[in-house]
Amino acid sequence: MVMNMAKYSIGVDFGTQSGRAVLVEIGTGREVATAVKAYTHGVMDAYLPDGVTRLADDWALQHPGDYLEVLHETIPQLLQAAGVEPADVIGIGIDFTACTMLPIAADGTPLCMRAEFASHPHSYVKLWKHHAAQDEANRLNDTATSRGETFLARYGGKISSEWMLPKLWQILNEAPEIYDAADVMVEAADWVVMQLTGKLVRNSCTAGYKAIWHKRDGYPSQDFFRALDPRLENVIDDKLRGEIRPIGTRAGELTEVAANLIGLRPGTPVAVANVDAHVSMPAVGITEPGKLLMIMGTSTCHVLLGTEERMVPGMCGVVEDGIIPGYMGYEAGQSCVGDHFEWFIEQCVPVNYVEEANRQGVGIHQLLTQKAKALRPGESGLLALDWWNGNRSTLVDADLTGMLLGATLATKPEEIYRALIEATAFGTRMIVETFREYGVPVDEVYACGGIAEKNDLMMQIYADVLNMPIRIGASSQTPALGSAMFGAVAAGKTNGGYDSIQDAAREMGGVKPDAYLPQEDAVKVYDVLYAEYARLYDYFGRGENNVMKTLKQLKSATTKDGVPVC
Repeated sequence: MVMNMAKYSIGVDFGTQSGRAVLVEIGTGREVATAVKAYTHGVMDAYLPDGVTRLADDWALQHPGDYLEVLHETIPQLLQAAGVEPADVIGIGIDFTACTMLPIAADGTPLCMRAEFASHPHSYVKLWKHHAAQDEANRLNDTATSRGETFLARYGGKISSEWMLPKLWQILNEAPEIYDAADVMVEAADWVVMQLTGKLVRNSCTAGYKAIWHKRDGYPSQDFFRALDPRLENVIDDKLRGEIRPIGTRAGELTEVAANLIGLRPGTPVAVANVDAHVSMPAVGITEPGKLLMIMGTSTCHVLLGTEERMVPGMCGVVEDGIIPGYMGYEAGQSCVGDHFEWFIEQCVPVNYVEEANRQGVGIHQLLTQKAKALRPGESGLLALDWWNGNRSTLVDADLTGMLLGATLATKPEEIYRALIEATAFGTRMIVETFREYGVPVDEVYACGGIAEKNDLMMQIYADVLNMPIRIGASSQTPALGSAMFGAVAAGKTNGGYDSIQDAAREMGGVKPDAYLPQEDAVKVYDVLYAEYARLYDYFGRGENNVMKTLKQLKSATTKDGVPVC
């Protein structure tokens, strides 16, 4: 009788709309089983679960109970589908969108799960795309600039409203009762690991990229926080305390309670949590500098390794050991990519297009892609700015909004759809050129995520706009695969895993054999369009014309609780 000696690791990727789990074979990277669970509450941007409490513009919340449902449902599904015994699972790792944060009580209970706070918006998870803390971000940046704080340069000159401190400060400003009731504020990633291991371990990735923590210097000074707001003087000790462990290490082991809930063995190693974009890099086999990876979904995150700490304006951050131990990890991003196209589908597509898609038996995205694919570069006569959800890099300004230029009464939906795709490609080119300008090489480009996996037109446009080949990750669940790899590293070689993420990447990561290659004729047209995009980018984004912010302010000033104010 031949015994099955294979060992496995589990990775769970907590995305914007759902959680995805994958069971991966150690040594080969073979994905044996996958499971997906949509969040019960989804993204809450209009009402709380009570259906009564309304949310203001730019809010984006989630319910932490949804994350537990993902674990409880998907992991048993994996084991059952693959016929794998819990004893053969040697490790588990998770990743998360970030900064996605929540206030918790001393026992780890999220405040939104306490009856007295169930109808209080600030007690819930603030998702990465919660942009209602822009005022706090502006004040933080102004204070840091006026004081000459050196940490600001490591984050491209601006701290984003998407990050931990502006969100935390918003809670203090608007709901001091929630701030006071919270024992600590935590990343959702660290909270989930806490549910698995029974202890709070903060991961160095989100601490470094989203909470202004530095491996050598720590957090900004107490004096800075006092200048920011006297109530924040002791914020690190009061609300951000806790051990910070480097990615690629073990956070702890599954408790008996957690193991029983998800069907694994108590004592199974659990990796320190990670960010969805960053954990994807080893999953496509990247462990060295010069290779930029685009993780493309609701938004796009761009990650890149370097050997030196360079200050690049408008980047999301440079963190030592932030992605792969031994290197500087750079991050940039675009706040609106998949969301961009979904908005267009939901709000702007005429009924006859929907009927045509139904007749053809295809989805509306597929129909628009087919029609857009028939257009040549420049044929639509349109140019767009990709700021429907603000700009993350290189302007770091959530108050910027989208723009479409060149529309006429003859403009068709597929022309707008293609212009929106091109806008996101131009935004990525702006990021790439900025990295290069400030001494961070970008020699190769890779992509992963649902869009990279499914949309040939979009990836070809990106190759043409960047004038570079683009290689696609082999896995359709790249972040989950990366998390599983870190789970194998948490287990260690003596337990059947790996001693480093580099070792895991060599055996378990990879890309598809074919790449998207730039087309010379398209490259020439897109060079012309990009030059115009760059002019509009500066004109509307760097203060020469603040019409986008003026319009947003007028909207806010003339509407109160949905009722026009005379």
